[in-house]
Amino acid sequence: MSEVSTRDFSSAARANHVKDDMNTTATKATATIALLALLGLGTASCSAPGASTDTKTESQSAAPEEVEEAPEPVDLTGEWKQTNSNTPDSFQSATITADTIEVSWNATDSKSLYWAGTVTVPEDGSTTFTFDSANDTTKTDSAMLASSDPTKTFTYADGELSYEVTALGTTMTVRLEKQ
Repeated sequence: MSEVSTRDFSSAARANHVKDDMNTTATKATATIALLALLGLGTASCSAPGASTDTKTESQSAAPEEVEEAPEPVDLTGEWKQTNSNTPDSFQSATITADTIEVSWNATDSKSLYWAGTVTVPEDGSTTFTFDSANDTTKTDSAMLASSDPTKTFTYADGELSYEVTALGTTMTVRLEKQ
């Protein structure tokens, strides 16, 4: 009986040993898979474009980008004088503020209002443009030589402001230069 018991014990011990080996192998396999998975994720995150260890690249991307400044709008404010007058003693002049324009007839000893209206300058920095000025009738209605047109189109190009004037059945283009 001792021979059978020893044999049974040896078989049982071998079975437990095999079982332990399988558990150890399974544990090792699981650990290996987990380690490979972590290494795989670590490699993937190291190769991602956002994660850079190159300090030169990081310092270059941290530098502010040069942004083109938008061109400044043309500044029409100030005094303007007619450049194409038939006589030096009779001409038109204009005073422009940020958003208004007043045009006058000028003679040797007199000045009369011809136009009072709005000014609109494009914000995009255009150097050639037109704008329609709305008549300020609170000023022009009582001025004998003022235009009664509801709007007047002004053109700005190459530092010159121009518009059409009709008087006594004759239309001409007046050209003004900033003084």
